Amino acid sequence: MLLIDLQRAIDDPRWAAEGPRNTPDAEANVARLLAAWRAAGHPVIHVRHDSVEPNSTYRPGTPGHAFKEEAMPAAGESVVAKRTNSAFIGTGLDDLLRGRGIIALVVAGVITNNSVEATVRMAGNLGYATTVVSDATYTFAKRDGRGRLWSAEDVHALSLANMDGEYATVATTETVLATLLPG
Repeated sequence: MLLIDLQRAIDDPRWAAEGPRNTPDAEANVARLLAAWRAAGHPVIHVRHDSVEPNSTYRPGTPGHAFKEEAMPAAGESVVAKRTNSAFIGTGLDDLLRGRGIIALVVAGVITNNSVEATVRMAGNLGYATTVVSDATYTFAKRDGRGRLWSAEDVHALSLANMDGEYATVATTETVLATLLPG
């Protein structure tokens, strides 16, 4: 399981400046997945965004840099620090996965149309069998270049559609939990 950018930074109101997020149960679904993943003995990798932008909510040394309670790493779980939207750029994630013989990923986290999609696209291109958990990811409303405001639900749906079939399979928490086998 690859958990992306599930840090307190995402709760800063600046993220919802254009409108509220979607998937209000995402953190609860992440917690369910994480508990089941750990119980099955499967590896968990946490991706932490270490922003170099001075005003970023994800900047190290700020309260937002800490992991969210529902996605707190346990002893022995890997934490991969990234500075770009893709967890594969400049991080050693690919080497870590291949070194452990991991060829399939289940991805949850934020933001669907940014770090999740960038990471999933690269995972697909690198040959990983990737599943994106649709109700354990979320995003925010976004204004396009023409000024039209798109709801978080629409942005989320389009991002999932971009990934589904080409780079990954999109599934719900219930579907992933139903197929989870012990380590």
